[in-house]
Amino acid sequence: MEQFIMKTKIYMGEACLLQLNSLGIRRAYIICDPFMEKSGKASEIAGLLKENGAVSQVFSKVVPDPTIDVVTQGIEEMQAFAPDTVIALGGGSAIDTAKAVCHLYAAMKQEQRPQLVAVPTTSGTGSEVTSFAVISDPEAQAKYPLRDASMVPDAAFLDPALTATVPSGITADTGMDVLTHGLEAYVSTQSGDFTDACAEKAVRMVWEYLEQAVADGGNMDARAHMHNASCLAGVAFNGASLGICHSLAHALGARFHIPHGRSNAILLPHVIAYNAGLEEAGETEALFRYARIANMLGISAGTPKATVHGLIRQIRNRMKRIGIPELITELGIDREEFQQSVGSMAAKALEDNCTATNPRKPALKELEDIYGRLCKGGLG
Repeated sequence: MEQFIMKTKIYMGEACLLQLNSLGIRRAYIICDPFMEKSGKASEIAGLLKENGAVSQVFSKVVPDPTIDVVTQGIEEMQAFAPDTVIALGGGSAIDTAKAVCHLYAAMKQEQRPQLVAVPTTSGTGSEVTSFAVISDPEAQAKYPLRDASMVPDAAFLDPALTATVPSGITADTGMDVLTHGLEAYVSTQSGDFTDACAEKAVRMVWEYLEQAVADGGNMDARAHMHNASCLAGVAFNGASLGICHSLAHALGARFHIPHGRSNAILLPHVIAYNAGLEEAGETEALFRYARIANMLGISAGTPKATVHGLIRQIRNRMKRIGIPELITELGIDREEFQQSVGSMAAKALEDNCTATNPRKPALKELEDIYGRLCKGGLG
């Protein structure tokens, strides 16, 4: 039996935030990072709610790669305020923090969690429609992917105006995260017709609009399409899950503090080559699925393997045009330190929840080999 559940109400387009007041909010706990508070974005939302008689409290201690400590602080302040709604304002870190805070708050009080609303300000994680959250433990240098159906937000507001000031580098990183979500969901062992439809559309939109959004942040048509693509890819992987590109990226990001989208991007060509078995004899279902995606994007060669090589080449060309490097050393990471960390990172990636739905079951040595290629380039 298969199932596809889509519980989040999605509001799209500029000025969609005006619909916040249709949700019956009386006490709003707004979770964001310090910049969202200083820039006035949090107070704008509080002001909107105040017009309808609601009161708000802002928790602005969110950090990149949200930590157990920040989640604990969020729960403590939430207990004192007792909201009926939690609003996550920001990128994936803010939304992941809000999900974890909301989930644990309800578990501690043994009652239904408050209404959870996501207002993403970057086009990348798709976290506004997923049951996933990733929490970090800096002491253990580890990231823990959490998953629970109760963490799926009740409503999401996709206002592209909130992404207009995102720098080009972050736009590039988060856009590559969307591409990775779409591709991993498409080849996942849990993929199906409904997740495929969302994954295909997300990949097609990234292919068409990411470079435009990076080149001209004021191009609101490109921004809107990337914001929607991010959400569609989130719907896809919420149903199909992900694969080892994310497993490897989680461990890499936790160890060297590389932005998640960039970690995915530099790993993606190598993961596609591994999953498709480009260096192996024979042909697999994953190879054919990558080839179908390539054909959809107008990439075709004489054989499925040649076609997937073409897909990888095109992805790398796009990465170069939007300023994402191929080698780990180009990110300012010491080669020797990286190589010494490969074994421990690969062990964490092997145990990561995302590895379970990868189309090819990896051995520890194979994950180590993929990391090794980040130092030398190429696919072999």
